Amino acid sequence: MIGKGKSIAHTGASMAYGWNQEKDAEIVFSQHLAGETPEQITEEFKIIQEQNARCTNNTLSFVLSPTPEEGKRLNKEQLKELTERFVKEMHLKEQQAIAFVHRDRAHTHVHLYANRIGFDGRAYNDSFIGKRSQLAAENVAKEMGLTTVREVQLEKELDSIHLRMEIMSIHHKVMNDRSPKTLDGYIKSMKAEEVKVVPCINKANRLQGFRFEYRGQSFKASEVHRSMSGGKIIGQLSQNRGVGTQITGGNSVQLLGKTVEMSANLAASLAKNALKKVMSRAIDTGIGY
Repeated sequence: MIGKGKSIAHTGASMAYGWNQEKDAEIVFSQHLAGETPEQITEEFKIIQEQNARCTNNTLSFVLSPTPEEGKRLNKEQLKELTERFVKEMHLKEQQAIAFVHRDRAHTHVHLYANRIGFDGRAYNDSFIGKRSQLAAENVAKEMGLTTVREVQLEKELDSIHLRMEIMSIHHKVMNDRSPKTLDGYIKSMKAEEVKVVPCINKANRLQGFRFEYRGQSFKASEVHRSMSGGKIIGQLSQNRGVGTQITGGNSVQLLGKTVEMSANLAASLAKNALKKVMSRAIDTGIGY
């Protein structure tokens, strides 16, 4: 579960959004309040907030988001318990507060609004409110056996590693089995394996590298693997055309039926990789010995 929090000044607008019936909002938690409409609740907040006119961001807004899978199975009572535990973790039991659940997306989430001003006129300390919200949500998730934000991040990281390994494997398969000789041929072959290769063109209209889109995620070439930089891909395509035959002309390259200039960095990378290959061939053939 992920928790986000901040202090806001637009109490009425936020309250109206949370209570928007078009989003099938459902109240799951309320304390120290009697109102039955957004306007009534806002007025109750304002009565207390008038005791501390110096505080402008006088409402606390939180969003509690279980994972999509867990959100689907959590019922109203469980979401109420989740919210109550969060309120306790944030030391907000003495503040006016109301919470709504939104199921308008595939991702169920709870909007919680609490009056930052207490009945004694003091403002709740909102220092590091964002970080504290994350920690409180993590504690609640552990208590209720839900997935924590760290577990979500780890799962995403592992999924990212797996996808990058798949992209690299497909890249090697295309290069070894199909031996494309042009960038267009390479892009077409990768697309046939469900990997979209996206040329990165900078503001000067120069090619500076590539991105790979696969199964809903996008990675820079260097994020997939350092062996898949733009210079190395172009260099390998040149090798496929035959020794001494290049797919580039000076600092330009043929791409999608057009001649595209390469960025200085990409051109330098390509030249560096070519020099390494020349030196390697020289050593292999005994030149200099």
